[in-house]
Amino acid sequence: METIHIRKAILADLPVLLEFERGIIAAERPYDDTLKDGTFHYYDIAAMIAASHVEVLVAECNGQVIGSGYARIQDAKPYLLFPQYAYLGFMYVDPAHRGKGVNQLIVEGLKAWASSQGMVEVRLDVYDENQAAVKAYEKAGFRKLLVEMRLPL
Repeated sequence: METIHIRKAILADLPVLLEFERGIIAAERPYDDTLKDGTFHYYDIAAMIAASHVEVLVAECNGQVIGSGYARIQDAKPYLLFPQYAYLGFMYVDPAHRGKGVNQLIVEGLKAWASSQGMVEVRLDVYDENQAAVKAYEKAGFRKLLVEMRLPL
């Protein structure tokens, strides 16, 4: 059986993490026709690795990075019960390793970090039409709260 290890990302992981970012963008294109063509970046991964308010984790299997995710401390709206929360993003698992619980291990690691930072809530965004991802996050304990709606003009 393969052992999957979760650890903090380091700058040496950057090449594979940039590949993961491209994979995320490619996976999300079918759900969002407002994404521009060509190459662009969602994240400044190097800055996130260095930031004290962000925890970037990777999953490793046999010395190979196979998944990623981050938790970022964000200020909450002033009308909420808590001043800050942890926002999760950059969730990606190499297709060859999907279905092995890698995403849940990363989420558990990020939740533990967020809790250690005094956070009482974790949030994330997922495309409603991406039912596989929605189900995976529901399995991890998340529940739907809001649905963003758009109207092109």
